[in-house]
Amino acid sequence: MKKITSLLFIILSIICFGQKTIHFADSIRKAFHIPEISYAVIDSKSTLEIAALGKHSVDLQDTATLNDRFHIGSNTKAMTAFIIAKYVEAGKLKWTTKFFDLFPKWKSRSKPEYANITLQDLLSHQAGIQPFQGEDDPKIPDFKGTHQEKRKQFGEFVLTLEPAKTDEQHPFVYSNAGYTLATLMVEKVTGKNWEQLVDQVFNKDLKLNVQLSWPENQKKKDTWGHFTEDGKLQPVPSTFDYHLDYTEPSGDINIKLKDYIKFIQLNIKGLEGKNNYLKAKTYTFIHKGIPNYSMGWFNIYENGKELSTHSGTAGTYYSLVHIDRLKNKAYIIFTNSFNPDTQQGVRLLMRKLKENYGS
Repeated sequence: MKKITSLLFIILSIICFGQKTIHFADSIRKAFHIPEISYAVIDSKSTLEIAALGKHSVDLQDTATLNDRFHIGSNTKAMTAFIIAKYVEAGKLKWTTKFFDLFPKWKSRSKPEYANITLQDLLSHQAGIQPFQGEDDPKIPDFKGTHQEKRKQFGEFVLTLEPAKTDEQHPFVYSNAGYTLATLMVEKVTGKNWEQLVDQVFNKDLKLNVQLSWPENQKKKDTWGHFTEDGKLQPVPSTFDYHLDYTEPSGDINIKLKDYIKFIQLNIKGLEGKNNYLKAKTYTFIHKGIPNYSMGWFNIYENGKELSTHSGTAGTYYSLVHIDRLKNKAYIIFTNSFNPDTQQGVRLLMRKLKENYGS
């Protein structure tokens, strides 16, 4: 009887938390002028709370649903690292494989400082590759060909640039271009391009409905990303001419929240020591193998807590994910706008979710 009473208390507490959080989340959404917020709190087996609030666009009456798609920006990095990890497990690569072992003809044309960079250096931002984050980037030549061919030309170009400098205060240099170089390595050993690998791993193997670039919002009702111009949110149609300048593997996936939950649950299970699509020891390395930033995840130890975190944006959507590695819970927030207000609102909601669920 005591067990039943305790279980009922837990269930009622979760419902109460959920009701309070929904009201809080919607007030945050309105106060910080965010068109749509979708969020979830999960553990390895279940969804503790989930909601979709707001509208697809500031100019439309379409209301949010849990079937909405969001562009996740740099949270793509963890998914690219996940793909690569599968081929490391298969023996196609090692984390310590040197880039120029696969591309020896490029070495003479590249800066000598890059001579010994490895796969794990690239994925953990330890290779000194220029950031290519959209501000103060070196001028990129107008490459021609398929996405894969242009990424290859871009990779050759990147390796001719002066390395970014690290020091004690900045032990790594966050680089979108580094993820392009890591992707070139897995493309080389598999004979498949990144787009094909995304489809194989996430859609065919894991049955997640992953798509590339911005969500389609012209042929059907779905989210519109928003940027800010003259202090006003501007919705962006999916037909807008947009590309990530050859760094798609670092930030160009869109996905539904429910499918992203399944991906994060695989990671939590692995961190709990359970083999699934990847081996448990692989998840441990992905999340904790390298200090500061591991393989697609910031690796954080502070105030007695242990976290894997990441945010993502390509300027029109914003996502934030925290995995509490001690409590085996994750907190996911997706929005369809990006500016300082969005970031602040998402931070406040993340803090509230973690307070409610004990992280």
